[in-house]
Amino acid sequence: MKDAFGAPQSLLVLGGTSEIGLATARRLIAHRTRTVWLAGRPSPALEAAAEDLRHRGAYVQTVAFDALDTESHETVLGKVFAEGDIDMVLLAFGIPGDQGRDEEEPLAAVRVAQTNYTGAVSAGLVCAGALQAQGHGSLVVLSSVAGERARRADFIYGSSKAGLDVFAQGLGDALHGTGVHVMVVRPGLVVPDAAAVRGAGGPLATIPFTRTPLVTTPGAVADAIVAGLRRRSETVWVPGALRAVMSALRHVPRPLFRRLPV
Repeated sequence: MKDAFGAPQSLLVLGGTSEIGLATARRLIAHRTRTVWLAGRPSPALEAAAEDLRHRGAYVQTVAFDALDTESHETVLGKVFAEGDIDMVLLAFGIPGDQGRDEEEPLAAVRVAQTNYTGAVSAGLVCAGALQAQGHGSLVVLSSVAGERARRADFIYGSSKAGLDVFAQGLGDALHGTGVHVMVVRPGLVVPDAAAVRGAGGPLATIPFTRTPLVTTPGAVADAIVAGLRRRSETVWVPGALRAVMSALRHVPRPLFRRLPV
């Protein structure tokens, strides 16, 4: 259950090495989240992420989870929920793919679709059922502004996120009144947090990302997620200005849209 400060006491991150997922976990731990499950493919990165969160005061466990292995989802995630109630599930896994390569290699495009959409549908339904059975909880789904309208530069990735977005909205409607809250998060282009960019050197360090109005960072997305949970929002745009921008872009005629630098 949520504590007196409105923060979930337990968190399951699907996509345990996701920068947004980990940034969100760090903020929630600061708000008294005490138990964290990081679900992802076993790797040194997953273990390092778990150790970092332990140092921040949380009890952290990792679980082997593969978005593409949908037949295992009920068993793997069922074991997590069998350990105790989960107050919040953050569906944060996904791959951007490579548009040029994916157009030439259909199997690569299928992997993007299966990971971002099919895997998310499977895991999302398993978690939704478990949350409904316990009678409470939040399911936060990381969508993307890329799913709002097809762009030449990333329509394969965008189509997978469009499907996920519609699925999550419908799931939220289906669960309305059950005690389970579904929140869809639509970030713009996500770049490293300012501190990471400055410390990395190279070309990224010379670009003032944080001054670009439609670009965001993992930390900013995490802050928006925490604020959205507090408000029990159903949809969160990051940055908020994207809501108005995409509302306008949806109505731009296709011949003109093709010419826009988006």
